[in-house]
Amino acid sequence: MKRAQSHVVGVVLLLGLTLVALGGLTATVGSIVDGQTATADATRVADAFQNGLEPSEQTGQGTTQLRFTDGHVGSAKRELRVLNASGVVRVVPIDALVYTTSGARTAFVGGAVVRGRPDEAWLVREPSLTVTRTNDTVVVGAPRLNASGGAIAGDTVTARLRTNVSHTRERFPRGDYRIAIETATPEAFRRYFRRLGLSTRTRDIDGDGTPSVVAGVGGRETVYLVVHDMRTEVAHG
Repeated sequence: MKRAQSHVVGVVLLLGLTLVALGGLTATVGSIVDGQTATADATRVADAFQNGLEPSEQTGQGTTQLRFTDGHVGSAKRELRVLNASGVVRVVPIDALVYTTSGARTAFVGGAVVRGRPDEAWLVREPSLTVTRTNDTVVVGAPRLNASGGAIAGDTVTARLRTNVSHTRERFPRGDYRIAIETATPEAFRRYFRRLGLSTRTRDIDGDGTPSVVAGVGGRETVYLVVHDMRTEVAHG
């Protein structure tokens, strides 16, 4: 009798352990699937940002579709600044369009498309900044999101990004200038600016908690600031 009871207890324990193992396996598989879905969504959104938000190459109206299975997309306050030895000489409220989901992030800011969380981000497309080989001219593109329509979140979302782009240009007299782009992913921008041979540092210029990457040629140059007013609308459908 005792032997039979022991056998039953053993079977119950074995079944319990099996169920625990299967539960752990199910959770692991679920996490992998969720991670793959999040990565696919972030990639799809990055492609839409690259194809639909090209302000330096657009004038007038444009529309692109934005699709994701889960997540949130909305604008965030960001600024681009032109500085000289005396301080800030121009501020452009460029803002950012940011998509986030569990474990993934994609953003459009300063003409750049950025993938990944702040501590592990990389540039899919570089910001709108051109430096001549002789370092005597810098052309700074400042894509101004100027967004309306609010944030969009949910499951299996199809949205439209509408833009109506116009351009203005301002020339600054020759001097020692630095360009500051406010971003939640500063290291990705610093790596790019260093590849251009620019000096970089990170500062929270306005004390709002979001740092700016400050880049400079380190000499006297002429700066052209080209503001691309995008007048972006984010809407369902």
